[in-house]
Amino acid sequence: MRVITLKEVDSTNLYAKNNLHVLEDRTIVHALSQTSGRGRLTRKWIDFGQGNLFVSFVLKPSSNFDEKYSNLTQYLSVVLAKVLENYGLDPKIKWPNDVLINGKKIAGILSETVMQGSNFKGLVLGIGVNLNATTEKVKLVEDKPVTALNLEIGEIISSDKFLNELADEFFENYDEFLQKGFEFIKSDYISRTSFLDTEVCVQGFNDTKKGIAKGITDSGELILEDDDKQFVLTIGDILC
Repeated sequence: MRVITLKEVDSTNLYAKNNLHVLEDRTIVHALSQTSGRGRLTRKWIDFGQGNLFVSFVLKPSSNFDEKYSNLTQYLSVVLAKVLENYGLDPKIKWPNDVLINGKKIAGILSETVMQGSNFKGLVLGIGVNLNATTEKVKLVEDKPVTALNLEIGEIISSDKFLNELADEFFENYDEFLQKGFEFIKSDYISRTSFLDTEVCVQGFNDTKKGIAKGITDSGELILEDDDKQFVLTIGDILC
């Protein structure tokens, strides 16, 4: 594992993708400041400034793409939840990979695959974690409730310490995850959810579906039931 720390960058994911050809497998790109972070479904990641975590994992697990790699965002959500639990918190995962504290979002996760023609070159797994913010700043986020770790535990957080904890937890079981896929983390994932057996709205790229969240498949997909019909959703975000 190698960590590259940048003073400022537009996006750690974009930097990692642009330099993927020279970055080694298991390199972590860490920025002290990020100006144009992005989330899933083209959303912008809200940046609370320095003292927060902006990192991307450069991963080159093989020369061919494997469907298990699609679940790395869910693997990272479990990893983050375990780290936050060490701070005395009770994080919950909202499908597919949002991590919440007391119903408020604390992190954003985005995975991007890099292909050259039909050749798989690797993937970039980015995460932004709100570690230090003021109550006034989090209230400015209008689309959904958000929080920061310092607000939850009442003390300033060291981003370097948190990054080390996150990286150690990530790579501890990474190789086994690559072998077994989502099934390896399924019980850990489900035990940290709060949306199952409740009515949810799921936004995809082009539509929104509503129903009862009945379960999670062995591939990490959401099973949604509406009027005795079941849908298996691969992509989307739970809105409510």
